[in-house]
Amino acid sequence: MSPRTHSRPFDVALLGATGFTGTLTAEYLAAHLPPGARLALAGRNQAKLEAVRDRLVGINQQLEGIALLHGESSDPQSLARVAESARVVITTVGPYLEHGEPLVAACAAAGTDYVDLTGEPEFVDRMYVEHHATAERTGARIVHACGFDSIPHDLGALFTVQQLPSGVPVTLRGVVRTNATISGGTLHSGLGQLSRPRAMRQAAAGRRRLEPQPRGRQVRTRIGRPRRDHMLGAWLIPLPTIDPDVVRRSALARPDYVPDFTYSHYAGARHVATVGGALAGFTAALAAVQVPPLRRAIGRRIPSAERRDRTWFTVDIVGEGGGQIVHTQVSGADPGYTETAKMLAESALSLAFDDNPPTAGQVTTATVMGENLLRRLGDAGISFTVITSQTATHAGR
Repeated sequence: MSPRTHSRPFDVALLGATGFTGTLTAEYLAAHLPPGARLALAGRNQAKLEAVRDRLVGINQQLEGIALLHGESSDPQSLARVAESARVVITTVGPYLEHGEPLVAACAAAGTDYVDLTGEPEFVDRMYVEHHATAERTGARIVHACGFDSIPHDLGALFTVQQLPSGVPVTLRGVVRTNATISGGTLHSGLGQLSRPRAMRQAAAGRRRLEPQPRGRQVRTRIGRPRRDHMLGAWLIPLPTIDPDVVRRSALARPDYVPDFTYSHYAGARHVATVGGALAGFTAALAAVQVPPLRRAIGRRIPSAERRDRTWFTVDIVGEGGGQIVHTQVSGADPGYTETAKMLAESALSLAFDDNPPTAGQVTTATVMGENLLRRLGDAGISFTVITSQTATHAGR
């Protein structure tokens, strides 16, 4: 926490509190705020903010006088006022490539910590180019991808590395499985990114020109091929998401990721027919990105509460290093909404109240919150467990 933010009127401000994920995040915060914590809600519609406030009072009567702030992405001055009033700002207002930069700019300039849900690589790279240096100077910690993109993978990789010998080359493969229907917002953002491959490459190249590279260390991600993983009993489908980039940046920033680190990223399927279905679905998605009304319709899709209650996810990570093979698993409930709101809220609470390592600029969850966020999420019901740990000569492949 920057000393300049300590005396601000609010510990946490939530922008987008009237949206579906924003309301879930607000409800989680209301139930889990530490005593004396100061929360504000921000948005553009006062009547809707008042309705959310009334719901929160039913959860926590101490929030009866909660502040309601005006803030909208088309009004940078309103966002500057929100950023200057809080120690940490949460935003659920996406797609972030369309709506996100003004708040990042405001938080970077004000020295305010920032968390979001984005899984949009182009947005993250552009924010690094435009605002990382300012945030480093002011002490702001800009933390993207604090939901299902990419906390289970980022913290799962950290947890797995901690189970292996130190100082040796390490290779990890992460495999995500879920029975969830992908959230509308995530799919809308993802399809939007698929329609901008050239812009994504340009943003990544711009970041590479500025980002310092480590000396004497190798950190890489690999795109694998569809194959059978006998250890996990699953077919692996290469997964082109932001998650490997986040894991790689954590490995670059944390010296405990050893001198040589490799990560590959997959979706897992029990049956080979699912692999063909996934590839066909990806092809259909590529076609859908050319139809903006279809993308917008997909973005409005929200599963019912009953469906979310039946939903689960796992991220299995197999790590190899120093003659050891360890299989860990991150698991939880509905990833698209319920657990994402939990992860986002706990990220903000960790920035506001935990004794985290000193850092600033655009950083990852493993870099800035690491062990504290692992503890928080474990206490909140997201499980990080070791399934097996054995020598390589006795491990099935």
